[in-house]
Amino acid sequence: MAVFKATFWRLISGTLGIICLSLMATLGILLKNSFTKLSIESAFTPGPNIELQKDSDCCSCQEKWIGYRCNCYFISSESRTWNESRHLCASQKSSLLQLQSRDELQDFMSSSQQFYWIGLSYSEEQNAWLWESGSVLSQDLFPLFGTSNRKNCIAYNPKGNAVDEPCEIKNRFICKQQVI
Repeated sequence: MAVFKATFWRLISGTLGIICLSLMATLGILLKNSFTKLSIESAFTPGPNIELQKDSDCCSCQEKWIGYRCNCYFISSESRTWNESRHLCASQKSSLLQLQSRDELQDFMSSSQQFYWIGLSYSEEQNAWLWESGSVLSQDLFPLFGTSNRKNCIAYNPKGNAVDEPCEIKNRFICKQQVI
């Protein structure tokens, strides 16, 4: 009878040990995923001095995004390289800003002095500045743009100015999501 009790308690303690190890492994995986999600979300905090608009007249945007003229915009407050910015926008099912006009953002960003990465880069293959969508930069959008360094990426100021800067430096960025 004593041997049976010892074996019984060993079986129970072994089972409890396996359950404990399984719970610890699950907790570790959940914490790892939680920190990864937090690092992406921390990049998606709106920039200063911008009043968020929950909805525009024709679309509904996710939290921390600005709805304007049937598009949703995210204006970062953190600085990233051009590629990091592009990947963060893509992770939110959007792209770096593709401007339709020079004054596209002036209604809600006219006081900003910052330069922001936008989705414009030079294509050696096509010998032209292209938006992420593959469309060519309109010459009337930035008239004096021909002298830019083609190895750089483009940063934009909502006052209508564009500059070329090395893609590896860190700037804030603007993501744009078209809502249909």
